[in-house]
Amino acid sequence: MKPFVRRLSATALLTTLTLTLGCAKGEDDTSAPSKGAKDSGQVAAEPTAGAKSCDLAAYGGKKLDLANATVGFSQSEKEANPFRIAETASVKAEAKKRGIKLLTANAQSQFSKQISDVQDLIAKGADLLVIAPLNSDGWEPVLKQAAAKKIPIVTVDRKINAKACEDYVSFIGSDFVEQGRRAADQMIKATGGSGQVAILLGTPGNNVTTERTKGFTERLARKAPKLKVVFKQTGEFAREKGQQVTEQLIQSKPDIDGIYAENDEMGLGAVNALKGAGKKPGEVKIVTVDGTRNAVQGIVDKWIYGVVESNPRFGPLAFQTLEDFGKGGKVGQSIVIKDSAYTPANAERDLSKAF
Repeated sequence: MKPFVRRLSATALLTTLTLTLGCAKGEDDTSAPSKGAKDSGQVAAEPTAGAKSCDLAAYGGKKLDLANATVGFSQSEKEANPFRIAETASVKAEAKKRGIKLLTANAQSQFSKQISDVQDLIAKGADLLVIAPLNSDGWEPVLKQAAAKKIPIVTVDRKINAKACEDYVSFIGSDFVEQGRRAADQMIKATGGSGQVAILLGTPGNNVTTERTKGFTERLARKAPKLKVVFKQTGEFAREKGQQVTEQLIQSKPDIDGIYAENDEMGLGAVNALKGAGKKPGEVKIVTVDGTRNAVQGIVDKWIYGVVESNPRFGPLAFQTLEDFGKGGKVGQSIVIKDSAYTPANAERDLSKAF
């Protein structure tokens, strides 16, 4: 394996591969989630012509039979969050289906614990690693240790600031910028394209927050310049914090027209705050990202306008990527899992497809 590089160059960031499973939804697509809303991610994506890929020759190491390997999985957050529950369940189910020994750890939303968790997984004999990072930065100790033992790493849901096919093999996740764009499209439709909106930002220091914000704000600027973002504050991807921030928002901006919550938990917290303030369902348009059952039920109950899915079912795609890589095949350096969407048109019908 090549020596660890501390900083990812701007060129590497800009040239990261994007592979898409299935057909991407259009900007204004409000169709129901297909069966893929439940099963997307079941088949590994293949590198497309000209796309950046990774293999053993480039990364270093020897061929490895996944069936006889031990896989370590590091979960980042407390599993009170439905997204994390579904994510972990998907990884465990796929390991069981394949008969693979799986070691697991949960950092309980503490980054220092996640670093020590992964180091412990390595010490316990993990041959490959699947990591759901809490933060994008600060992974140098783990990457150095994995490099010394030539342990392939796949990250899911969030990226780490390191070099693909040198410090880790692949990132598997959603196109978070596109999620922000699709949320903006729903907000534009909900508000008629004018008024004032607030953003409940996710946790600082990870690419999900940065990219969901970028997609949303850039889309509004281009498609709805009369729809202004007048308030931005982190709700740390937590329901209680989202409620607290929305209570502050209502005090400072009582006539707010819309709230973009960068995950469902913050959006549900916003609903609680609006109820407490005596607002009526639909009076403030809320758009969220994730696709949890409680948020989709919020659409049915008219408290939430729309939800952009962020698919947590990484298990099948992560293990297939590791299997292909271990056999010496080429895998994408960045693989996009298919996301669906929920709107007033399909939420009640497709509630059972939410996680």
